[in-house]
Amino acid sequence: MPDCLPGKCSPHRHFVTCFWKRSSEKKNYKTDRLSLGGLFRFSVCQQAAKMLAVLSVLFLYLYNPVSGVFQKLYCTISDSCECDFKPNIKDLEWDLYKNVYGQHLAQDIVSEEVAKFLKNKSPDRPLVLSFHGSSGTGKTLVSSMLGNHLYSSAMSSPYVHQFVPTLHFPLPDRVKEYREELKSWVQGNLTECARSVFFFDEMEKMPPGLIDVLEPFLGPSHVVFRTNYRKAIYVFIGTTGEEVINKMALENRQAGLDREEIKLADLQEAIAQTVYNSNTSGFFHSSIIQQKLITRFVPFLPLSRRHVERCVRSQLCQRGSCARSDVVEAVGADMIYTPVQGQYFSSTGCKAVPAKINLFLHTIHCGKLPSLPTGVHSRSYLEQPERLFPASSVSPLTAVERSSASFLTDADHLF
Repeated sequence: MPDCLPGKCSPHRHFVTCFWKRSSEKKNYKTDRLSLGGLFRFSVCQQAAKMLAVLSVLFLYLYNPVSGVFQKLYCTISDSCECDFKPNIKDLEWDLYKNVYGQHLAQDIVSEEVAKFLKNKSPDRPLVLSFHGSSGTGKTLVSSMLGNHLYSSAMSSPYVHQFVPTLHFPLPDRVKEYREELKSWVQGNLTECARSVFFFDEMEKMPPGLIDVLEPFLGPSHVVFRTNYRKAIYVFIGTTGEEVINKMALENRQAGLDREEIKLADLQEAIAQTVYNSNTSGFFHSSIIQQKLITRFVPFLPLSRRHVERCVRSQLCQRGSCARSDVVEAVGADMIYTPVQGQYFSSTGCKAVPAKINLFLHTIHCGKLPSLPTGVHSRSYLEQPERLFPASSVSPLTAVERSSASFLTDADHLF
């Protein structure tokens, strides 16, 4: 039995630890007979440990409010995972319904899936969302909102991780090396914070086969070395599948149907098949698709002129120029719309809006505002009342709150 060295009983994590003396001649502990003094000191160590453990439990039970104060003080100087992860689902949903235009599917899916996932304190698998749609339809915007409302330090949180293939995985012949690096990175960061969020942008440029290294992390019951990998959120972002989405939107428009009559069930399987079979997709023949590890494929519909004008109005308000309807009209009229027969949807969504605002503000300042065309796209719909959201939607926001958020904007259900 080892000797308990005199004077070496010290508190450590609410318990008393005895430091043992190693033999200088052998690697194992001494097994010599304890002296009476050593035995007495060993007994004191044991009694002190028990007493300190009991006192610690009583302190935590009786003074829990005090520990809460210390936690707040600790979080003022720390950016640890438990301090930084402060999800606000109500603000997330308000932001989605107020500032994302023309995307009823994305608004509903993201708000409901995130709320449901975070409500479960012990999920059986991570939340995996895959955003699909044309450029400028709001995929990156929604991703930013997600990070902003999950962490107190928003998108600058050390637990928000963003990957861009052209930046992080630029060489196709180094896929094997990238796989090892990505696996190590994800595993290490999940060990640091189980509530991490991973964004993978431009999936259409992701080298095929690379993303499959994440398969073990995306499935159920993946716990390694006491690290729970099931609390993380993964978001894949890409344009693959836009043809399927745009075709559905065009057919609905030509049939005279409301925009909101497009349902997720109409697109979910079609998008999955497209990204799996497209050799320009990072999910080309991916085991992640085969194993159905994507929680939801989230379609982003093409935007009409009305939605573009709302983007313009929002940008102008951020600059303190909400009243500039002339700029709203000018930018909306200057965009390119498809198809040629009908011109229903903006070919670049809202992506070119900031640059065109700068152009027209400069043009107007010089006194050379171009004349606006007449016809189907010549009027602004910004003043039309917003639709009310159905009370049956599962959401932390009440029906009144959702309708209040939507009333601030435009009627999305109209093309």
